[in-house]
Amino acid sequence: MSGSDFSLDPALFAGTNADWESRKAAATPRGVAVGQAVYAARAANAEVWDVEGRRYIDFGSGIAVLNTGHRHPKVLAAVEAQLQCFTHTAYQVTPYAAYVALAEAINRLAPGDAPKKTAFFTTGAEAVENAIKIARAATGRPGVIAFSGGFHGRTFMGMALTGKVTPYKRGFGPFPGDVYHAPYPYPLHGVSTDDALKAIRGLFKSDIDPQRVAAFIFEPVQGEGGFVPAPAEFVQGLRALADEHGILLIADEIQTGFARTGRLFAHEAFGVPVDLMTFAKSLAGGLPLSGVCGRAEIMDAAEPGGLGGTYAGNPLAVAAALAVLQVIEDEQLVARAELLGQKLKASLAAWRQHVPHIAEVRGPGSMVAVEFMHPESGEPDAAFTKRVQTEALQRGLMLLTCGVYGNVIRFLHPLTIEDAVFDEALEMLRASLLAAAN
Repeated sequence: MSGSDFSLDPALFAGTNADWESRKAAATPRGVAVGQAVYAARAANAEVWDVEGRRYIDFGSGIAVLNTGHRHPKVLAAVEAQLQCFTHTAYQVTPYAAYVALAEAINRLAPGDAPKKTAFFTTGAEAVENAIKIARAATGRPGVIAFSGGFHGRTFMGMALTGKVTPYKRGFGPFPGDVYHAPYPYPLHGVSTDDALKAIRGLFKSDIDPQRVAAFIFEPVQGEGGFVPAPAEFVQGLRALADEHGILLIADEIQTGFARTGRLFAHEAFGVPVDLMTFAKSLAGGLPLSGVCGRAEIMDAAEPGGLGGTYAGNPLAVAAALAVLQVIEDEQLVARAELLGQKLKASLAAWRQHVPHIAEVRGPGSMVAVEFMHPESGEPDAAFTKRVQTEALQRGLMLLTCGVYGNVIRFLHPLTIEDAVFDEALEMLRASLLAAAN
C-alpha cells in the first residue's frame, strides 16, 4: 500500500478517454462491457462533460435512472442533510423513520385500491428476486412464467427469468428451475396478443400444471427487449388467467416507473390491478435503491427475517427518493414526460420519409424507441442502428441501443431537460439519422 493515493484529487484522474480506456482494459474484466468510451468528469441535469472537457447531451440517463436529471438540487440537498445524521445502521438492526415514510408514500401512490405494503432493497435484480420469494411464500407454489425479450437482472434468478440468451445468459448456467417462458406480443415481428396468450395455455398443457405456478412476471414496456409496450388486452388476459388459476401477477416497473411513461407507474394504463410490483432505477435520482410493493396480505407471507439485506433501504438513498417523489410532483414530470415524448415521436415520424430504415416509432410518454429494418430485405438492421449511435456520439448526443436483434435505439432523456437542450438534441439526432442513411 506504500505510496498509494486513494483520494479524489482531480489531478489523479487527468488524462484522455483513450488513456482511461487502456487502463480499464488492464484493470477490469471484459465481461463488464462499456458501450461508449466517454469517461464522465461532471454532469448537470441532461448534460455530461468528459475528462477531456467535451460536452454531451445525455439521452441514456444511466439506463433510465435519471428521470430527475443529474444532480437535481433538491435531491442533493436531501442527501447532504442525511449525511449530517448517519449513513448506515442496517434498517433491520436499527430502523429509521424515513424508510417507513417512503414505504407509506409508495403504498399511497401505487395503483389499486387494496391495502399495500412495501419493502426496500438495493438493486432491481434484488427487487425481482424478492418478489419471486414473496410470490412463492404466498402461494406455496414454485413455478414462474416470464416472457421472451424480457430482462429481469443478472443474478441467477434474474437470468433465469430473462428472455434473452446473449449476452446475459451464455455460459452462466445451469439456472434455477421451474421458470418458463412464453412469447411476448410484438406485432412488428408477427406475435399477436392471441399468440402470446395461446402459448401460455400451451405451457399449461405441455410443461407445467397451472396449479404449480406462483406468478406471471412481465414488463409493462419491455426495456432491454426493445421498448415494446404490452397491449392492454394482453395484460387483461394475463389477469384473467391469473384469477382463473390462483396465480399472482407481478409488474416489473424497474425501467418504466416514476413518470417515464407519462404515468407514475406504467401498469396504470391497463385498468387491471397487479398483485406485486418491482421498482428501482429512477426512484432515488442515481443512488441505489429498489423495492417491492404489493397487496398487504401477500407482502406479509414471508416470515420475519425472510426479507431484507445489509444495505437494503440505505438511508442516503431513501432521503434521495423522498426528494425525487417531491420533484416529480412539483415539476409535473408525469405530464412533461408525455409532452416531450410526443415531440420526439412527431420529429421521428417527420424524418421517416428521409430515413427508410425506420420501421416503427413507439412507446408511451417519454419511453420512446425507434426500430430499424433494412429497407430492401425488411430484416432487422443492427449495423445501421450502430451507425446512428456512432454518428450521434460524434455530434455530442449519447444514445442507447436495445432490442432482441440489437436494432432499436431507445430514448431516455431526463424529464427535467431544458427545452433548449431538448431541441438541440433533436437537431443532433436528425443530423445523425440522415448521415447514417446517406
